[in-house]
Amino acid sequence: MPYALGIDVGGTFTDAVASDGAGRIVSAKTPTTPPNREVGVMRAIEDLAGELGIGVGELLSRTDYIAHGTTASINALVQGQVADVGLIATKGHRDAIYIMNAEGRTLGRSAHEIQDTLRQRKPAPLIPKYRALEVTERIDHAGKVLVPLDEDEVRRVAQSLVDEGVEAIAVCLLWSFKNSGHERRVRELIHEIAPDMYVTLSSEVSPRIREFARTSTTIMNAQVGPRLRTYLLPLQKQLEAGGLKGPLLVMQSEGGTITADRAPEHAITTVGSVLSGGVIGGMRLAGQLGHRNVITTDVGGTTFLAGLIVDGEPVMAPGSIVNQFPINAATIRVHTIGSGGGALASVDAGGNLRLGPQSAEAVPGPACYGNGGTRPTNTDANLVLGILSERGLLGGRKPLRMDLAREAIREHVAEPLGLTVEEAAIAIHEVQNAQAGDLLRRAVVQAGYDPRDFVAYAFGGAGPAHCAGYCQDLGVSAVVVPLGPVASAFSAYGLAASDVALSAELSDPSSFPVEPAVLEAHFGRLEADLQRALDRQKVKFHDVSLHREIDLRYSMQVTELATAVPDAKFTERTGEEILERFEEQYERINGSGAGYREAGVQAITYRVQAKAGLGFPVRLPVVPEADGPDPAEALLSERSVCLDSQIGFVMTPVYDYARLRAGHELVGPAIVDVPTTVVVVPAGVTGRVDHLGNLVLRYQ
Repeated sequence: MPYALGIDVGGTFTDAVASDGAGRIVSAKTPTTPPNREVGVMRAIEDLAGELGIGVGELLSRTDYIAHGTTASINALVQGQVADVGLIATKGHRDAIYIMNAEGRTLGRSAHEIQDTLRQRKPAPLIPKYRALEVTERIDHAGKVLVPLDEDEVRRVAQSLVDEGVEAIAVCLLWSFKNSGHERRVRELIHEIAPDMYVTLSSEVSPRIREFARTSTTIMNAQVGPRLRTYLLPLQKQLEAGGLKGPLLVMQSEGGTITADRAPEHAITTVGSVLSGGVIGGMRLAGQLGHRNVITTDVGGTTFLAGLIVDGEPVMAPGSIVNQFPINAATIRVHTIGSGGGALASVDAGGNLRLGPQSAEAVPGPACYGNGGTRPTNTDANLVLGILSERGLLGGRKPLRMDLAREAIREHVAEPLGLTVEEAAIAIHEVQNAQAGDLLRRAVVQAGYDPRDFVAYAFGGAGPAHCAGYCQDLGVSAVVVPLGPVASAFSAYGLAASDVALSAELSDPSSFPVEPAVLEAHFGRLEADLQRALDRQKVKFHDVSLHREIDLRYSMQVTELATAVPDAKFTERTGEEILERFEEQYERINGSGAGYREAGVQAITYRVQAKAGLGFPVRLPVVPEADGPDPAEALLSERSVCLDSQIGFVMTPVYDYARLRAGHELVGPAIVDVPTTVVVVPAGVTGRVDHLGNLVLRYQ
């Protein structure tokens, strides 16, 4: 029987899921092993094989594909552990990356930070100026060559960068997205001098108007591409040596995968790969449960992630920001804060309790892990409160030490604030819930939606322990905690259930609407490009679907809205229909009556996204039904737990999730113990196990 594997390498844990396509799913969780993360990947595969009762070689030989989410790209950018890169730009335009379009102080900053103007600073430049060089050439806005490329100058510039010892070269020439001929020739000339040099072209990575964002995207792609290649290719060879016959796929920010041998060329698209798996898993589960609008919440060891699914599809964004630099790559819109299970608790100079964004990560981890960590985390607080058992995680393979947790909280939080250890622990727990709840409200409301129209899904190692708290004031109709076989490996399930996804775009600024022939030409070209890209994946697809969109804006505005284009033959009516969709979306976000068509509308960028199904049915299986709602048969024990600062510690029933059946009902306060997580059902909340083994929480 064939298998599909999903492997999610997080900052603290590596999660894995295996599905046989016939209803059996097993999961595994192992500590992430930086800097050699492939070690943790192989251990997770070994654990999956053990759960299935077969050898690793047999599992790999019967695996159709492995879908892998990796932090390699985002970690490299955030931590500055990137390749030394040189830039080749059009003469007179290399400083675009340093001027930063006059927005360098504000990109990626919150509204509160932007108001504090005097404290805002530009980030350190992506590359030093001595590695940013220029060549003579010029193409105009229509793609016409005004000044030919000076090839001798290109050779001198390229040799200079090679002599500097750069590992990669980014090429970003003016208006190259209208005519890529000069950029492609520059690459040929570089490879005449250095055949193995990693070269990335803006016309391939980011064929989109706006020079600063296009240049930053191209440079960052060059920075992470070589590192991603040195991680993925040896991992792929190791898996193939172990018996893997199918492809190794890498999750991208837009919610689909790409083959590992192609991923380094488009490395920047993998920056948000570990953020996307949970949203895709939520979309698949929503399809089985019939939920159209979902808020996904993923609380891992390092971060809290929130995504939106509207009308059955993830809410997307045309780009993202890392270290105050823009990235032009379509992405699932995921909101994040550093507030996971390993978030460090501290007291600032003003006597305020802070949680995150710094994390204990996998090494040394929370103090209670006993691996040398001495600072308190959210996990330490949950142990002191009785939410976690000292038996610990991973089915008892990761016992937790109460004495170390208490000492860390006492020294760093309780004594500075004049609190008992227990009071400090509940304060940490409540700050976590408050921070997460605030992020959720902003994520939903700022996107123009009403939280009451949504169901929340909670997963990740720490999500089920906190979801009833952070969703309490949100107004959602229910909170679904995926348990069953995926438990806290839900993002890995999303990876296994994902499709291959590619996108293509081109910028052609003009007034809108345009003639149907223009739409036909642009989308025809993009769809042909995508078909060639799909062919290069060398994967057999079950089906392929295309989604068209145009970035539109009112004249004189500086930001666009990605607007869906009807999947039908283009007619004179098509432009009007697209405008109506744009205005509806604009007013949902900015308020009724905010639109003003009389100002004129402009089309900036045309885009097509392709989803190619792999034909493997990764679905959660139906669980056995209970004889009645009483969950007594699943009762493990009772332990003293504090879930509310006003109530204090209360003897609370603890249930074994493996013994829960569909139809069982829990009344809070209650705890559900899972080998890889724990679910908290506070007083005033009820939980019912559905037909897929999920625990559905509702507020009384």
